[in-house]
Amino acid sequence: MPKSLFQKVWDAHTVRQLANGQTQLLIGTHLIHEVTSPQAFGMLRDLKLPVLMPHRTFATVDHIVPTDQLVEPYADPLAQAMMDELRKNCAANGITFFDRATGKQGIVHIVGPEQGITQPGTTIACGDSHTSTHGAFGAVAFGIGTTQIRDILATQTMALSPLKVRRIEVNGKLCPGVYAKDVILHIIRTLGVNGGTGYAYEYAGTTFDAFTMEERMTVCNMSIEGGARVGYVNPDETTFKYLEGRPYAPKGAAWDAAVARWKSFASDPGCHYDDVVVINAADIAPTVTWGINPGQGISINENIPDPAKAAASDEKASIEEALAYMKLQPGAPIKGTAINVAFLGSCTNGRLSDFQEVAKFVKGKKVAPGVKAIAVPGSQGVGKICESLGIDKVLTEAGFEWRGAGCSMCLAMNPDKLVGDQICASSSNRNFKGRQGSITGRTILMSPLMVAAAAITGKVSDVREIFAVKN
Repeated sequence: MPKSLFQKVWDAHTVRQLANGQTQLLIGTHLIHEVTSPQAFGMLRDLKLPVLMPHRTFATVDHIVPTDQLVEPYADPLAQAMMDELRKNCAANGITFFDRATGKQGIVHIVGPEQGITQPGTTIACGDSHTSTHGAFGAVAFGIGTTQIRDILATQTMALSPLKVRRIEVNGKLCPGVYAKDVILHIIRTLGVNGGTGYAYEYAGTTFDAFTMEERMTVCNMSIEGGARVGYVNPDETTFKYLEGRPYAPKGAAWDAAVARWKSFASDPGCHYDDVVVINAADIAPTVTWGINPGQGISINENIPDPAKAAASDEKASIEEALAYMKLQPGAPIKGTAINVAFLGSCTNGRLSDFQEVAKFVKGKKVAPGVKAIAVPGSQGVGKICESLGIDKVLTEAGFEWRGAGCSMCLAMNPDKLVGDQICASSSNRNFKGRQGSITGRTILMSPLMVAAAAITGKVSDVREIFAVKN
């Protein structure tokens, strides 16, 4: 019987069915960072349990690490304590830790793929909601909580309820100025922030076939923002080419065997899907958010919704709440909204191709007066390549601050925070109330090049009008 990739991976990793209907699932790869792991290690110590398979767990530091201070001790004692605790736990349990001194540190969802740890046909878990990023490689990857981190450390398994599968096809060629970030914002806008509840999303179609791995990662990264637990793309030659030669990828004869195995996990023609959604790539425009969740998005040339025109009372209340927080006027154009901060980075858009695209267009231009613009590579590896290509110089000459690797202003668990009710044009993944470090700070999500356009003009702008973008 034909099966989807999700079903194949699920079946291959099923240990047993539990009485409550859940599945005990083997977790092939476990990723940890400094924020959600200390309590889990503490639970293990209390239970006097060892880490069962330390070779399957990989650690890095990303959330709290300052991007403008590389020397320890850090100014924030809590950040230093978390760093010290992760080092201690990894050393005590024989876990590989990509510390800052290794040159391999960075956001966990960027480090895993660039090291070749993320591989097709595997199950991957991490105490971070954006673990769905790794699904770009044909893995079933999901975020977990602290008690589940404990379970995986102790047993290399966890209990999980089965999911339905929705195939989301995007077909055709994207218009100039439209990027992977616009694709996922359009999908979430279309299906809603709760539309994926109970689902795994399989992204497919000719648009995804043509995407690079970094573009696929951007889309899979935000699956959770649409309510889906998992988002994935079937592995293909693009996947294999990306992985070949990376430190943790198989070598020699083992490589050929791995590729054959990986290919077998791709969804079979004619397999069952619980739902299918088809989107025309030409219908997607540069997209930005106007509200307080990623589903509250519009194309750059649309106007901000008017609650008076809402069809339902709950929709009206949701719009009113968002506009009150964002201090935006109903019916007004989003284009032209003044910004205070521009942020390039995060596990959504902190990769090499993101900075390459921005540098290509901002060279010779300047950040608008009064705008604070920061560029934060997602990993030390990304930073080094950018610096070898002179991308850091292009950005700093334009007026961006070039920082060290980390999560930075995406969630502001470090010193990179908004102040007061500043508005930030952000390439990150969430625009929740207070997300970027200020309880009144405002976030507008958009693609990296749209962030660059906003930084240069000082306002939300149409990238197609600011830069000569061609397909």
